[in-house]
Amino acid sequence: MPLTKKTAPAPKKPEGPSKKSPQPFGLVRGVRDILPADQPYWRQAFEMAQSLCDAYSVDRIETPVLEETGLFVRSVGKQTDIVEKEMFSFETTGNEHVTLRPENTASICRAYIHHGMLNLPQPVKLWYWGPQFRHERPQSGRYRQFWQYGVEMIGESDAVIDAQLALIAWRFLKDLGIDTVVRINSIGTPESRVNYRNALVAYFRPKRNRLSEEDKKRLLKNPLRLLDSKDPAMAELKAEAPQIVDWLDEPSKNHFMRVLEYLDEVGVPYQLDPFLVRGLDYYTQTVFELYDTSETDETAQSALGGGGRYDGLMEILGGRPTPAAGFALGIDRIVSKLKALKPTLPEKKVEVFVAQLGEAGRKRALALFEELRLANIKTAEAFAKGSIKTQMDIANRLGARWAIIVGQKEVLDGTAIIRDMDAGTQEIVDGRKVVHELQKKMALTQQPTV
Repeated sequence: MPLTKKTAPAPKKPEGPSKKSPQPFGLVRGVRDILPADQPYWRQAFEMAQSLCDAYSVDRIETPVLEETGLFVRSVGKQTDIVEKEMFSFETTGNEHVTLRPENTASICRAYIHHGMLNLPQPVKLWYWGPQFRHERPQSGRYRQFWQYGVEMIGESDAVIDAQLALIAWRFLKDLGIDTVVRINSIGTPESRVNYRNALVAYFRPKRNRLSEEDKKRLLKNPLRLLDSKDPAMAELKAEAPQIVDWLDEPSKNHFMRVLEYLDEVGVPYQLDPFLVRGLDYYTQTVFELYDTSETDETAQSALGGGGRYDGLMEILGGRPTPAAGFALGIDRIVSKLKALKPTLPEKKVEVFVAQLGEAGRKRALALFEELRLANIKTAEAFAKGSIKTQMDIANRLGARWAIIVGQKEVLDGTAIIRDMDAGTQEIVDGRKVVHELQKKMALTQQPTV
C-alpha cells in the first residue's frame, strides 16, 4: 500500500470577538492643549507681564496648585459660586482635604503669612502667572483649567495702590493692542455695607417671585451677590435698586474719590458702575473690572479680568490686620483676543542655518551648532535631513542670513563653507574660526550705512 504524505491540520481560529486596537484618549471635558502654533501669543503676553512688573518693581511668586480646602472656604466665602459649585476638592489617602486652587489671591496671602513677609519693607509687591481650576460649565473662552496673570500689593492702604493696580492691568492690555475700559465701584467697608444690605433686601423681597431659584438663595444668604447675578432678568430688576455709593461712610467715599483722581491723572479710561461688586466675599472698598471697548453687545461682554482691595483677608486667614489689593487677568480669553487681532504671526527668524552632508559632516555640524549656540547666535538646523537642497529650502523659509555647510570634504580639510543667503555667494573658512568669521560678518551688516 503506497504511503501518502499527511498534511498538518489548519490552526483553529481563536473563539470569541477579535481583538480590537485600543481607542485613543481624548481630552477631559473643559480642558485643552495649548499647541505650538499658539505659543507665540502666550509668550508675547507673558513677556509683557514680566516687563511691566519689572518696571513697577513687582517680584514674581509661584504658589502650589494644591492647597488646603479650608483656605478657599474661609477666604472666598461659603456662599460664593466658587465654593458651593466650582471647586475641585478631594480627600487624599492621608485624609487630607485639598483643593486645586480656584484663584490665587488666597494662596498669595497664605504665603505672605507663612513666610513672615510682614517683616519685609511694605508694600510687598508680588505677581504670578499660572493655572487655576474651577468646575464650571465650559464655554467659549472659559475652561476648567484656565490661566491667570495677577499682581498683589500687600501692606499699604493708600488709594494710590488701587489706582496703580488698575493702571498696570489696563496698560498690560493696551500694550498688547487690546483697548479696554475700567469699570469701577466702591463697596465700602463691611460695617458700611450692613445698612446697604438691608436696603437691598427690602428692595428685592417684593420682587422675589421674579427671581431665579439661584437668586432666591442669594437673597437669603448673601444679597450683594444678586448684583453679580448672570440671570438676564436681573439687568432690568437691578436698574432701580439702591446704589451702594449712597451708603458709603465718609472715609470710603474719600478713598474712592482719590482713586478716581489718580486714574484721571494717568489717563486710564474708566466708567463708574454702581452695581459692580465682584464675586468673592473678601473684597472691600475699591473693586474694578476691565472690558474690551470693541465689544458693543452689552449682553455678550465678558470681563478680561478684575480686582480690588481686600483689607480684611489677612486677618481672616490667621494673620495680622494687613491692608492689600490686587487684580487677576484671564490669559485664555486675552490670547483669543490677540489671535483675532493678529491671525498670523511671522515665522521665527534665525541668523544662521547649519547644513551637513554625510555622516562625518553631520557629526561636525552637531558640534558646530553647539559652538554657535554658546556664542548666542540664533541658529537652526535640520540634522535629520540628508539632502542639501532640502536643507537650503528650510534655511530660506526660516529667513537665515547665512548658512554653514559641512560635508565629508570639509571635515577632511578642517574647513567649512559660509554661504551668504542674500547675495548667493560663499567662501571657505577655517573650521576652527567659523564663529569668529560669522561674528565679523554680523557686525558689518549691523553698521549704519553712510
